[in-house]
Amino acid sequence: MTFREELRSRNFSIYGQWTGVLCIVLCFALGIANIFNSVIVFSIICLVSSFILVFVEIPFLLRICPTSSTFDAFIRRFTTNYMRAAMYVLLSVPQWLSLIQKASPLLVAAVFLDFAAFFYLLAGLKSQEFIGSKTLGGQGVAQMIV
Repeated sequence: MTFREELRSRNFSIYGQWTGVLCIVLCFALGIANIFNSVIVFSIICLVSSFILVFVEIPFLLRICPTSSTFDAFIRRFTTNYMRAAMYVLLSVPQWLSLIQKASPLLVAAVFLDFAAFFYLLAGLKSQEFIGSKTLGGQGVAQMIV
């Protein structure tokens, strides 16, 4: 399945996964950009979120990166649409809370994290199976590596 076919599939879990990849880039960039601002703690949380999302959304990285079995077990919890939606909501909460201290670009990360949560929630409500993008290492690509 090509990228274009994935987007035409009308499976909201694929939309959520691609929005999650966008969140990885946004959280990393905005975390670094705001680390020397007055929202240091929230920037660090945003950076940590980006690294967690890398392993959740790009499954073949668990096979090629040396990680502990505890970390692997933690990441493997997020295999259903509902668990991923909950994870994205939990990751967006600190970014929304950063508004209490100061309005910053971390708001963009919070909005896109919520978009990804919405897509995964929609996939769960429509009873769509979680389907990982082949481009990102889903559906057999991770098994072919090892």
